[in-house]
Amino acid sequence: MMRRGLVGSAVLALAAVLTVGTAQAHPGGRTQSPTSTELHCGPPSGREFDRAEPESVGLDRQRLADALGFAAERNRLNVQVFRHNCLIGEGPSNHLTGNTAWNIWSVTKSIVSLLAGIAWDQGRLDIGAAVDSYLPPGLGDAEHRALTVENLLTETSGMRIGVVTEGITGVIPVDPNSAIQALGVPFDYEPGTTFVYSQRNVDLLTYVIELAVGEPLQQFAQRELFDPLGIAPDDYYWARDRSGNTYGYAHLMIPPRHLAKLGMLVAEDGIWNGQRVVSSAYLRQALTPSATFSCYGYLFWLGPNCAENPDFLPEDLYSMSGLGLQHVFIIPSLDLMVVWTGVFGTHTTKGLTGILQYGKEVPHEFFRRLLAAFHDSPIPDPGQFVEPPLTLDARRYFDADIALAILGFGPAAYPGCNVLSCLNIPLEPPFADAPPGCLILACVGTDPRTPGIR
Repeated sequence: MMRRGLVGSAVLALAAVLTVGTAQAHPGGRTQSPTSTELHCGPPSGREFDRAEPESVGLDRQRLADALGFAAERNRLNVQVFRHNCLIGEGPSNHLTGNTAWNIWSVTKSIVSLLAGIAWDQGRLDIGAAVDSYLPPGLGDAEHRALTVENLLTETSGMRIGVVTEGITGVIPVDPNSAIQALGVPFDYEPGTTFVYSQRNVDLLTYVIELAVGEPLQQFAQRELFDPLGIAPDDYYWARDRSGNTYGYAHLMIPPRHLAKLGMLVAEDGIWNGQRVVSSAYLRQALTPSATFSCYGYLFWLGPNCAENPDFLPEDLYSMSGLGLQHVFIIPSLDLMVVWTGVFGTHTTKGLTGILQYGKEVPHEFFRRLLAAFHDSPIPDPGQFVEPPLTLDARRYFDADIALAILGFGPAAYPGCNVLSCLNIPLEPPFADAPPGCLILACVGTDPRTPGIR
């Protein structure tokens, strides 16, 4: 089973108190038009989505409510169901969680992909170019500088991974410089030949995008992506390392209501209220499987039975996926989008290993119920989720060299970069970047500096 973000297991290892939880893809945009008797809504012009009764878009109200109730029982703290762009169903705790900035973990990667696309649209980022074109002279060796931007987007850098040891220094923010740390990670595979789900890989990508556009990444993101969607700077928090580099692999804390906007932007082929935000050409490529791995495009999971995508859903399904079952599921052929956030929720008899391996269990059971709510259900009931044999190897979650690198030791350490100092760049103390109330999972509290929709 394909795994989601490395940081996911870091939290499990670090915070055991948490409650227990990609078909050839088509370009973003609907492939099924609503019938003449079904309502179609537009994207929100302000903070609110257009709402519709389930029956007006072809679903049974009570069965939809049953699906939403199931999701709530499985630690889905916020659930939004859209059909034909209309918000037709919400979880019972949405009124408490919809405005709270929540860590979407590796869903952050897909947002980084959108920023790469915008930079490419503007002619400022060459996806086929080596990162050597953007890195300062003398930074990194020839092998790392030869990595292409596309290697980073498709997770085919070939760099070594360690699920916990790669992400834990971002969860407890002691990373001196995540991009430079990436340049020290040794290679296990020739770049471009093998899909390896690396976190450092995407941290290097955010640094490259920033160098390509010539301004801080979050400044670029705010103007080019968030502003058009009505996402204000004080609505969210996107963590940086101690050198000020934005994490790309996780740690965008954003309210679920805004996450739904980002999902709908992709579903609407990059157009928001008539304004082109990211090109159709980029999204088409981003949602096309890479040459090395049919489940993955440009930081999007593609098709059924990939990541947590249920295996019985249509072939054009794609998703953004993060630790603890943070998801945006988009099914163009059904003109359906589901957005949810929460803390795991998998029911399993196999303990912690089962929670890590059986991430499909909750989406499987939810979509069984959701599809049963369609007046003309497009897919037969697949039956209950069946746990396959455990195949998870816990050893792949830890790598001693990556752990030692933070201290400046071992083959994965970048020369002159450790937890105390990095290439003479002044380092902020741990947690210095976080505003009040923001810690690992969410931003909560009444302090006016705490991010969230107010």
